[in-house]
Amino acid sequence: MIKNPLIFAATSDVAGKVRGKAFPVSDLEKRSKKGVGWTPTNVMITCFDAIADSPFGALGDLLLTPDEETSVELDFKDGGPVERFMLGDITDLDGKPWEFCTRSLLKAALERLKAAGGVSLVSAFEHEFQFKTGGDQPGEAYGHSGFSDRRIFGETLMAALDASGLASDTFMKEYGANQYEVTNDPASGHRSADQAVILREVTRMTAKRLGEGVTFTPIRDPDGVGNGVHIHISFLAEGGAPATYDENGTAGMSKITASFIAGVLKYLDSIIALTAPSDVSYLRLTPHRWSAAYNNLGFRDREASVRICPVTATDPSSIARQYNFEYRAADAAASPHLALAAIIHAGAQGIEDALPAPKVTEEDLSVLSTDELEQRGYVRLPETLEAALHRFESNETVCGWFPAEFASVYTAHKRGEIAYLKDKDTNARCAAYEDVY
Repeated sequence: MIKNPLIFAATSDVAGKVRGKAFPVSDLEKRSKKGVGWTPTNVMITCFDAIADSPFGALGDLLLTPDEETSVELDFKDGGPVERFMLGDITDLDGKPWEFCTRSLLKAALERLKAAGGVSLVSAFEHEFQFKTGGDQPGEAYGHSGFSDRRIFGETLMAALDASGLASDTFMKEYGANQYEVTNDPASGHRSADQAVILREVTRMTAKRLGEGVTFTPIRDPDGVGNGVHIHISFLAEGGAPATYDENGTAGMSKITASFIAGVLKYLDSIIALTAPSDVSYLRLTPHRWSAAYNNLGFRDREASVRICPVTATDPSSIARQYNFEYRAADAAASPHLALAAIIHAGAQGIEDALPAPKVTEEDLSVLSTDELEQRGYVRLPETLEAALHRFESNETVCGWFPAEFASVYTAHKRGEIAYLKDKDTNARCAAYEDVY
């Protein structure tokens, strides 16, 4: 059968969906310069494919220009089609970054971090997901049998990630029903967010090739566990030296790290609308779910919103290379680019304001009263998406990190998502997100 091979030019939009347009491989050189046409109102398409109230209407034209450095050409060698896609940037017709391009927003945040702290970012996204097909084996949390049941999938996935330009790291049976985790090596700058998008798409492709279905939904069963995205972060100084660790700092934090984390914690309740942006995200962000419920820094504490991660080294130079911290109040309903941009802006604000090192918790904050939490500088994170949106749009500092119209467009988009769900009960809402993520 005749065919003209196509490449899909893609953007990870504010709904955390990967959308775009395909063109012939033979046109790659031209499209890498001129892009493909895009439409402003596309930003208002929710994860459920409803269009929220749009300030753009039918007006306007944009370009989506693929970046060849993100090229994925994946042949599963199963007789099926070769998968080809690239991520790109959305610009106006003159090449200026569009205000709602998540990849461009991340690049701007990284520039701010460099100016504020003189450091560059190294990060990695750790993903949890669940199979929609097949039965779960009771008693197989972290188990070998549970892993063995999906060995073919895991080995195919690791090969597919490597072939897609990612350095595969680990694959494991997670705690929850039919739940697994996959990780890949860290990357610099915006590349880690690119890799997170690629990993999710390749995981879904791998499942389909094997007759399976997977979901990265924040929570599949309201009585079960959730699926988080844990974002590991460290810094490099000019010249590439590690800049995250100081053996004399609180919990090993360098001055830059301490102020960055303090900024993240200060603004966490206002950026969580961007990092955990679904209606069901807040079913997961509750105490005793190993997720995040308060704006606290924990030392190796998986209930903390930000966690200092363990290292295996013993000498200071090796510790400095391994030392990193983890943002845990995120999930795969968020665009990796937008989530990381929000975290970086909050941290850069902390550096600019020279915020002192935050205290490190090693206790259960849920047993404290509201007054006790307030006295110690902690807040309960929003418990609904609407509450999170309100805190976001009410925080002038946070809104000021983004282009002028971003907050109003983003909140209108998300309220359109909420409106779609208005007649659904909790189980039906979970099912709706399971289908789209």
